[in-house]
Amino acid sequence: MVLSARGRAAEENFLAGYNCAQAVVCAFADEIGLSVDAAARMASGLGGGVGRLREVCGCVSGMALVYGMLRGYSAPGEAGQADKARLYADIQEMARRFRAEAGSIVCRELLGPEAAQTSPVPAQRTAQYYENRPCPRLAGLAGTVLEGYLAEAREKQPQGL
Repeated sequence: MVLSARGRAAEENFLAGYNCAQAVVCAFADEIGLSVDAAARMASGLGGGVGRLREVCGCVSGMALVYGMLRGYSAPGEAGQADKARLYADIQEMARRFRAEAGSIVCRELLGPEAAQTSPVPAQRTAQYYENRPCPRLAGLAGTVLEGYLAEAREKQPQGL
């Protein structure tokens, strides 16, 4: 997949030291109206498949955070049901697109044998770390999927975004 501008930014963010979720969210910080610092803080607990538990990939969680900020709902209960259903359908479609390219949306499946290590202590960011990790590529993929999906949404409802 050819990376979009936001996809390249997400990949670069990961390579600069942000976790996977932060890399994606920070690539869209300006669009969601947050400083990079605020975006990084908001997404900080989602790295490594949520707190390094190796569950849903932080890149996918980052996509969901950004999309929720831009196209989410805020009405509680029954008042928000239709908007909730639309949002969930959109998130599921973006996750489907990510999975189609990456093979999974689950961190431990994406990382392979290394994922057995769930210590809360993050791995050192060495040259070997970057050689063995798909994370920069996955951050780029997530940024690209999200940017493309947002463009499609804008085409469908130009006045809504």
